[in-house]
Amino acid sequence: MGEAVITRLDGPAVESDLAFDMVRRGLFVAPAMTLVFGLIWGVDGAASTAYGIAIVLVNLVVSALLLSWTARISLGLMMGTALFGYLLRLGLIFLAVWLVKDASWIDIVPLCVTLVVTQLGLLFWEMRYVSASLAYPGLKPQSKES
Repeated sequence: MGEAVITRLDGPAVESDLAFDMVRRGLFVAPAMTLVFGLIWGVDGAASTAYGIAIVLVNLVVSALLLSWTARISLGLMMGTALFGYLLRLGLIFLAVWLVKDASWIDIVPLCVTLVVTQLGLLFWEMRYVSASLAYPGLKPQSKES
């Protein structure tokens, strides 16, 4: 157990690669999702959807940056950051929604649907991509040229 607490990772920041890949995919589908939700719920639905997508993408980047940073210090700190960082980020998502819940441009239903659909959709999309390639390209070992 003591080894895991003091061991650090010096390799590539895989967490950041995965998160930024999910952000890229999220930005790819954001216009379509915003348009569809805008057609269903109007301008407020489109604004709520865009806000929800931004919350999810920022959440992914913050998670990746925290994990990458703490992994270079120690695995024990990274594990603690994974657990308590998750709780902290859930609190920040709650705060981001709570601060705008009464705003005139927010429709709470498309916002909440966007948060759930975007987060799960991106995770499953990335999971499928990673499992299909057996490893994210950033994880594949570089071929040694002789």
